[in-house]
Amino acid sequence: MQFFIRILVGVAFFSAFPAFSVVSQTPSNSVYQGVQIDAPAGGQIRIENQYGEVRIEVWKEKYVSVSAFFDPGASFVRSPVVIENRLRLLAISVVRRRNDPVAAIELAVKVPENAHVEIVTGKHTSVMNGLPSSALMTSLTGDIKVELPPSVNADISAKSTKGSINSTIPQLVSSSGHVLQSRVGAGGQALRITTQSGTITLTAAAPAVARERGNEESDDPLTLTPRNKAAGIPAPLSDTQEVSEGDVIRVDSQLVTLNMSVVDRNTSRGLLGLGRSDFRLFENGAEQQILQFESSAAPFDLLLLIDLSGSTKDKVALIRAAALRFINAARSFDRIGVITFAGKPTVISSLTLDRQTLRDRVNAMETAVVGDTKLYDATDFAATLLLQETQNKRRTAIVLMSDGLDGSIEGVRGDGSRLPYQDLLSRVQEFDGVLYTLWLNTSYVALHPDDTQPEAFDDAHDQMQELASVGGGLFYEVKSLQDLAGAYERVVADLGTVYSLAYRPSDKARDGKWRSIKVNVNRPAAVARGKRGYYAN
Repeated sequence: MQFFIRILVGVAFFSAFPAFSVVSQTPSNSVYQGVQIDAPAGGQIRIENQYGEVRIEVWKEKYVSVSAFFDPGASFVRSPVVIENRLRLLAISVVRRRNDPVAAIELAVKVPENAHVEIVTGKHTSVMNGLPSSALMTSLTGDIKVELPPSVNADISAKSTKGSINSTIPQLVSSSGHVLQSRVGAGGQALRITTQSGTITLTAAAPAVARERGNEESDDPLTLTPRNKAAGIPAPLSDTQEVSEGDVIRVDSQLVTLNMSVVDRNTSRGLLGLGRSDFRLFENGAEQQILQFESSAAPFDLLLLIDLSGSTKDKVALIRAAALRFINAARSFDRIGVITFAGKPTVISSLTLDRQTLRDRVNAMETAVVGDTKLYDATDFAATLLLQETQNKRRTAIVLMSDGLDGSIEGVRGDGSRLPYQDLLSRVQEFDGVLYTLWLNTSYVALHPDDTQPEAFDDAHDQMQELASVGGGLFYEVKSLQDLAGAYERVVADLGTVYSLAYRPSDKARDGKWRSIKVNVNRPAAVARGKRGYYAN
């Protein structure tokens, strides 16, 4: 589910078009105030600017503020700033079209403390003051500067392949000058920084710093003084409203995205070559207009999520072989990543097209010997990682292999996930991709009260089945590890039959109620399988 707005921010407002009045200029001090956007609590915020600096400030407000600045002579016909809100992901990016002026565009964004933030730049500097729940900052050659609050509790890793790491914080010192990995305080918040050749600078903020914007230039790295008077023309909007200064924008029109696999009920084989006209889509019985369509040939970002808890110690060779079968069977243009988990998730490989690297890393993975199984936390981690790493709006899918025995299930020994199962169901329902589950049967006869009881195996089975149903994918029962490779190959085959449809609901009310979705396919014996609805929040 997603909805889009295109706006021009950080400029004086003038236009013949009815549109968002996104910013106001105060003549007395030339202050430019940004547009404010509702953001989901604890959601993902991705900020990308390849055409100028990015400056981030972490604040206590619950919404996001965006401002942009560029030379007064640079006049844009359409907005250079695009904001896309996809439920738990708010994406803010700067674009340059064919006839746009070649001008640097500085982006200043304020984000909530509980957000998970990704900042992407190329050759320009990115600066962050404060630290949200987690932050990932990447650049090619641009410098990265972070000013940490004095009482931060964070796990920090930084790497500059050809550049250097400078720190004024005693706990954060790189012995090599290129790699740093350390913990400040008790840990908990996460900061990950990577750059090819930029300089990484880590400093501590003063206990109290006033950050007022005014007429004059400031040494404060988060102060953006406009280059004289910026001006431009906002993009016209199809759904428009006037926004007063200080208001929070809440977009009224949402784009709902569905991923549907289509099979022939007589043969159970996928149907390929379908077009937009072959589909009819209904929400609560009312037919909807399909606005966007992607064929089954569109690429995927696929994440293998593999349970390597201690119970699989003697079977890791079979699990490796099955994962390799999946990699070999997948389409060459689909990116694949691998995560293993027991007590905590471990990224074996981030999303990549490099099959040989994938094979090498899968061959090197080992069974986790410590830590209770935390399946719910690992699945949430995988969904979050896909939001952070997915590129070019690729379609996404998680393929989960496990016996489902999270430690929080009654009758399972050990500590369970922090995330409750019902919250995971909601997370999967909001996940803008497909979830497949492969349930591995590890049941045995309990001979002792401390053994995992039969009811726990049944609950784990049912939860894995429910997760696939809610996630719009398929559920596979794998009765032995020898059957795992074949199950993986069936998932690859099914993914090749997935079509993506998007529509704007005719019922625009956001009443939190369930909206049922039905998709009919104009082919004999064709059945569309996917998510059956959503909550209109």
